[in-house]
Amino acid sequence: MKFDVNKLAWTREPEIYLITEEKIEIITKPFTDLWQRTYYHFRNDNAPVLQMTTDEKFFSFVVKTEFESKHRFDQCGVVMYLDSDNWLKGSIEYENEQFQHLGSVVTNNGYSDWATTEIDAAVKSMWYRFSRREDDYCIECSADGEHFSQMRICHMWNGKETIQFGIYACSPEESSFKATFTNMEMTKCKWLAHDGQKPDEQ
Repeated sequence: MKFDVNKLAWTREPEIYLITEEKIEIITKPFTDLWQRTYYHFRNDNAPVLQMTTDEKFFSFVVKTEFESKHRFDQCGVVMYLDSDNWLKGSIEYENEQFQHLGSVVTNNGYSDWATTEIDAAVKSMWYRFSRREDDYCIECSADGEHFSQMRICHMWNGKETIQFGIYACSPEESSFKATFTNMEMTKCKWLAHDGQKPDEQ
């Protein structure tokens, strides 16, 4: 399956960006973010999101990110944004000169969670693979684009039918940086069916 950039559409178009067949660049604006309620209690819903729409129930989307993040909370990555209360994202979020957070956020019905692990602040590139199996989803990451590690498996309550998925970049504080997205590809679902414990009897 070919990833066609001509099928992409903006939710909140940024002021500065570049889109070609091979590369997408986004220059973030300060005070842009995606988050809903949990723990912090605030709601931020103004990050630029570039997505395509699909009814395909089984597929994987791969993208390589490169980023010049340098300020706390700067981030870019893969996203499935359905509406302000229902979305998921996987990204690296800059913290300081020592470390940053590699993690994912899942937002169902207006409440976000955040699962993270600390990685070295020197990391400035990461691959992501976003996979769909009907209304269940998986986000994986890779340093080389070949060997992927699971970050998150989740269920999206509003992700049963038509969805939108793609990329995003934002700077929640007073910052701006360039995020570059390349090697975008759609494939058959690389998240294989579970071959362990059988489902409970219905």
